[in-house]
Amino acid sequence: MHMNVRDALNMLKWKREFDFDKVEIWYTDRGAPGDVSVLMGADVERIGRSFIYTRNKTIPFHRVIKIIYMDRIIFDRFGTSKRE
Repeated sequence: MHMNVRDALNMLKWKREFDFDKVEIWYTDRGAPGDVSVLMGADVERIGRSFIYTRNKTIPFHRVIKIIYMDRIIFDRFGTSKRE
C-alpha cells in the first residue's frame, strides 16, 4: 500500500498497535552529514497539513525521505531505500 507522508505519520501516531516513539523520520537537512538527519517520533510535537513540528524545527513533508518503524520501511519517497 502506498501512502503519503501525512497518512503514514498519522497511521503510526494514532493506531494502537504502533508506538510512535519508535518511529524514525529521515529527512533532507542541508548542512548535516550527508545532508540527511533522522528525527525520532518522540520529538514530534504535531503533525500538520504540510509540516512536522518539533520543539526546535519545522520540517516540510517534501523533505521527508523515508519513515521507518522498527526496521520496517513504511514510507520511501524514492522506492529504493534500504535500512542503513
